[in-house]
Amino acid sequence: MTEDSDTAAEATAATVPASPPASDREPLLKVSGLEKHFPIKKGLLQRQSGAVRAVDGIDFDVKPGETLGVVGESGCGKSTMGRLITRLLEPTGGKVEFEGVDITHLGSGKIRPLRRDIQMIFQDPYSSLNPRHTIGTIVGAPFRLQKVQTEFGVKRAVQDLLELCGLSPEHYNRYPHEFSGGQRQRIGIARALALRPKMIVADEPVSALDVSIQAQVVNLLDDLQRELGLTYVIIAHDLSVVRHVSDRVAVMYLGKIVELADRDSLYGSPMHPYTNALMSAVPVPDPKRRTQRDRILLTGDVPSPISPPSGCRFHTRCWKAQEVCKVQEPPLVALKTGHQVACHFPENAPEDTAKPSTEKASAPAK
Repeated sequence: MTEDSDTAAEATAATVPASPPASDREPLLKVSGLEKHFPIKKGLLQRQSGAVRAVDGIDFDVKPGETLGVVGESGCGKSTMGRLITRLLEPTGGKVEFEGVDITHLGSGKIRPLRRDIQMIFQDPYSSLNPRHTIGTIVGAPFRLQKVQTEFGVKRAVQDLLELCGLSPEHYNRYPHEFSGGQRQRIGIARALALRPKMIVADEPVSALDVSIQAQVVNLLDDLQRELGLTYVIIAHDLSVVRHVSDRVAVMYLGKIVELADRDSLYGSPMHPYTNALMSAVPVPDPKRRTQRDRILLTGDVPSPISPPSGCRFHTRCWKAQEVCKVQEPPLVALKTGHQVACHFPENAPEDTAKPSTEKASAPAK
């Protein structure tokens, strides 16, 4: 290339506006008041006697190119939320918008094209792959279902995907039982990437794998995000994994989001008592540091989602609970930039917002 062409290229590059950072972009996914209640039916006539409130009114958004981590103990509604935003489950209430389009109640015909843009990686790499089908058939299924034509054929496209995910193209004709757990999860990731989606929901992608393999899969997800510009919603139990991969973190408890903040703010100064309890449970490998921190032991069991407690749902296990917590549900509000918490008496909050009062407790939910 000549000097003139170099100069022209530089001038052209200078006139092209830089893409705005993720924080300034419109949300790729926006969730408002999302609910999922599973009916409980009894008797010969199967009349509804109640409902399991798995997800009970949550609000969040995900910007293009970012990773939102979702944490919480078993039964808090994380996996149900993941299936709702991918429309594998029909919401009971609320709204799900993807790229500004309301997809909450789209029919099967209209939702099919959307499957190209939103894909899911499932928790169990053993049960999520059909043992009767070859790897080529499993990873190539999205091309056939969406009737997508590839330049060099489906087989070549599948082999390229396998290679991209750290597998050999020669695995095309093998069956799932011939692979280890980590390799099967890579196959699941290759299947999710087949149609080059814009967003991937990963439901506990490494919890079923050996610890020695978890880091490899997490690093693969990081590499794929940088290379393909993916947006992730990663559901996990392991707070260390979430800290490594996430830009922002949402903490769920009994169907509600109780805290939502960027990674550094949440791990550096968690505000909700439940988040503090989760952080104190993270194992510390250094014996000296292990004795320097307080271990928070929560008393009692998680209440039933069939009849959640009134007011703040965490008040039955919270050491800071007062009378207002039993009667008034705290709204999820921003106490500082980028840090939202649903608590009447938050910890590590700025001084001007940390004063517990009935006035704050009675503030209307937004």
